[in-house]
Amino acid sequence: MPNIKSAIKRVKTNEKRRALNASQRSALRSAVKVADVAIAGTDVEVAKSALINASKKLDKAVTKGLIHKNAAARKKSRLAKKLNALSAQA
Repeated sequence: MPNIKSAIKRVKTNEKRRALNASQRSALRSAVKVADVAIAGTDVEVAKSALINASKKLDKAVTKGLIHKNAAARKKSRLAKKLNALSAQA
Protein backbone atom coordinates (compact mmCIF):
# COMPACT_ATOMS: atom_id res chain seq x y z
CA MET A 1 0.00 0.00 0.00
CA PRO A 2 1.44 3.39 -0.93
CA ASN A 3 2.36 5.90 1.76
CA ILE A 4 2.67 9.01 -0.40
CA LYS A 5 -0.49 11.07 -0.82
CA SER A 6 -0.27 11.31 -4.61
CA ALA A 7 0.35 7.56 -4.89
CA ILE A 8 -2.71 6.87 -2.72
CA LYS A 9 -4.79 9.10 -4.98
CA ARG A 10 -3.39 7.39 -8.06
CA VAL A 11 -4.45 3.97 -6.71
CA LYS A 12 -7.99 5.28 -6.14
CA THR A 13 -8.28 6.83 -9.60
CA ASN A 14 -6.81 3.73 -11.26
CA GLU A 15 -9.42 1.57 -9.54
CA LYS A 16 -12.24 3.90 -10.63
CA ARG A 17 -11.02 3.91 -14.23
CA ARG A 18 -10.58 0.12 -14.23
CA ALA A 19 -14.16 -0.38 -13.08
CA LEU A 20 -15.49 2.10 -15.64
CA ASN A 21 -13.48 0.54 -18.47
CA ALA A 22 -14.66 -2.95 -17.51
CA SER A 23 -18.28 -1.76 -17.56
CA GLN A 24 -17.92 -0.09 -20.95
CA ARG A 25 -16.07 -3.07 -22.42
CA SER A 26 -18.83 -5.38 -21.19
CA ALA A 27 -21.53 -3.17 -22.74
CA LEU A 28 -19.56 -3.14 -25.99
CA ARG A 29 -19.28 -6.93 -26.08
CA SER A 30 -22.98 -7.26 -25.32
CA ALA A 31 -23.91 -4.89 -28.16
CA VAL A 32 -21.74 -6.81 -30.63
CA LYS A 33 -23.26 -10.11 -29.46
CA VAL A 34 -26.80 -8.74 -29.81
CA ALA A 35 -25.99 -7.59 -33.34
CA ASP A 36 -24.51 -11.00 -34.19
CA VAL A 37 -27.62 -12.80 -32.90
CA ALA A 38 -29.93 -10.37 -34.73
CA ILE A 39 -28.03 -10.95 -37.97
CA ALA A 40 -28.28 -14.71 -37.45
CA GLY A 41 -32.07 -14.27 -37.26
CA THR A 42 -34.35 -13.53 -40.19
CA ASP A 43 -35.56 -9.94 -39.58
CA VAL A 44 -33.39 -7.56 -41.62
CA GLU A 45 -34.69 -4.35 -39.98
CA VAL A 46 -33.89 -5.56 -36.46
CA ALA A 47 -30.45 -6.64 -37.64
CA LYS A 48 -29.80 -3.22 -39.20
CA SER A 49 -30.72 -1.36 -36.02
CA ALA A 50 -28.58 -3.73 -33.94
CA LEU A 51 -25.65 -3.18 -36.31
CA ILE A 52 -26.02 0.61 -36.06
CA ASN A 53 -26.04 0.38 -32.25
CA ALA A 54 -22.99 -1.90 -32.21
CA SER A 55 -21.14 0.42 -34.61
CA LYS A 56 -21.81 3.40 -32.36
CA LYS A 57 -20.53 1.51 -29.32
CA LEU A 58 -17.42 0.39 -31.21
CA ASP A 59 -16.67 3.94 -32.37
CA LYS A 60 -17.16 5.27 -28.84
CA ALA A 61 -14.83 2.60 -27.46
CA VAL A 62 -12.14 3.66 -29.93
CA THR A 63 -12.36 7.32 -28.89
CA LYS A 64 -12.13 6.31 -25.22
CA GLY A 65 -9.11 4.10 -25.91
CA LEU A 66 -10.78 0.83 -24.91
CA ILE A 67 -9.95 -0.95 -28.16
CA HIS A 68 -7.72 -0.26 -31.12
CA LYS A 69 -9.28 1.45 -34.12
CA ASN A 70 -8.35 -1.39 -36.47
CA ALA A 71 -10.00 -3.92 -34.15
CA ALA A 72 -13.20 -1.86 -34.19
CA ALA A 73 -13.05 -1.51 -37.97
CA ARG A 74 -12.55 -5.26 -38.33
CA LYS A 75 -15.55 -6.06 -36.10
CA LYS A 76 -17.77 -3.54 -37.91
CA SER A 77 -16.69 -4.89 -41.27
CA ARG A 78 -17.44 -8.49 -40.33
CA LEU A 79 -20.87 -7.59 -38.96
CA ALA A 80 -21.69 -5.52 -42.06
CA LYS A 81 -20.58 -8.38 -44.30
CA LYS A 82 -22.94 -10.78 -42.50
CA LEU A 83 -25.78 -8.27 -42.71
CA ASN A 84 -25.22 -7.78 -46.45
CA ALA A 85 -25.36 -11.55 -46.95
CA LEU A 86 -28.63 -11.65 -44.98
CA SER A 87 -30.07 -8.77 -47.02
CA ALA A 88 -29.13 -10.43 -50.30
CA GLN A 89 -30.69 -13.67 -49.15
CA ALA A 90 -33.99 -12.01 -48.16
